[in-house]
Amino acid sequence: MNTYLIIVLAALVLEYFLSTLGTFLNLKALDPKLPSEFEGHCDAETYQKSQDYVRVNSRFGLLTGSISFVVTIAFILAGGFNTIDQWVRSFGLGSISSGLLFFGALFILMDILGTPASLYKTFVIEEKFGFNKMTLGTFLGDKFKSYILVSILGSLILGLILYLFEIAGDHAWLFAWGAMAGFTVILPPIFTSFIAPLFNKFTPIEDGELKEKLDAYAQKVGFPLTGIFVMDGSKRSTKSNAYFSGFGKRKRIALFDTLIEQQTTDELLAVLAHEIGHYKKKHIVLGTILSIAQSGILFFCMSFFLDNKDLFAAFKMEHLSLYAGLTFFSLLYSPIQMILSVFGSILSRKNEFEADEYSATTLDDSTHLIS
Repeated sequence: MNTYLIIVLAALVLEYFLSTLGTFLNLKALDPKLPSEFEGHCDAETYQKSQDYVRVNSRFGLLTGSISFVVTIAFILAGGFNTIDQWVRSFGLGSISSGLLFFGALFILMDILGTPASLYKTFVIEEKFGFNKMTLGTFLGDKFKSYILVSILGSLILGLILYLFEIAGDHAWLFAWGAMAGFTVILPPIFTSFIAPLFNKFTPIEDGELKEKLDAYAQKVGFPLTGIFVMDGSKRSTKSNAYFSGFGKRKRIALFDTLIEQQTTDELLAVLAHEIGHYKKKHIVLGTILSIAQSGILFFCMSFFLDNKDLFAAFKMEHLSLYAGLTFFSLLYSPIQMILSVFGSILSRKNEFEADEYSATTLDDSTHLIS
């Protein structure tokens, strides 16, 4: 058997094993007893419902993950990648256009296979626990918009990477890394200004006590806040959240309308202080730097595998191609990515505690954050 095929299959099995083990450990850790710290803030029935929600989602994730694992293995062994590649080559397009068509076909295939699970999760599980507010029309509309965005941004990013690897020779990985670093920096403001408004409506917060308190706090801690907006999250879910976006002196806060409905003014101020804590503690900058560093390592390692005949033979490919090489390396890299995500989770947990501490310290009060 091909050595690379063994490595790829072993990588997929390892990833599936680690993911499944993590889910079982999470399920085992669930305890129906209300923690003493929650007494007075959360009743036993609500806490039990939250545990049931985690349990149902975890089991559904195990089912869909297992199906995805089996389908992926079968697709590889049956030469599915070669079948798509032969179809793409039948159009007689250039290498970059063929690559984009290859990636597009894989994306559509994965989306078709994943849509039933997404529908079930949204309209059965989320509906059962009272979270879903999405209609079928909104679901289909989001999917259509996502396809348009993937077509535009995907073609731009992947097309540039394919072009760089095609013309830049041995240093292509370095140029591709530079391009990806650029996208990592410019995509967040693009998301805020152009992408997010395609899916949600953002309305400037109304004048009143909440706006006054939020503005006053931002000035107190020296946060360059240019706007506070209310996002219509209730059109999709009863869940609530808040986030800030932007670089330099142009930063804006987005509060879900569900968050405003569910929390008091002081609690919302505690949430805002938490989000500003991420900025003040340089979490966003650090996350961006780590993401850029990781992409550099990824591209460097990838450069050694893009024209490896044995790797292509493992997937029963009749022709070598840059676009297929990128796909195959991503499968080799997936278990490494999962292991790295453990350290990412540790860092994220540390950052969340630091943001909580910042909120409690700068407000001189932790009671509203706790509640």
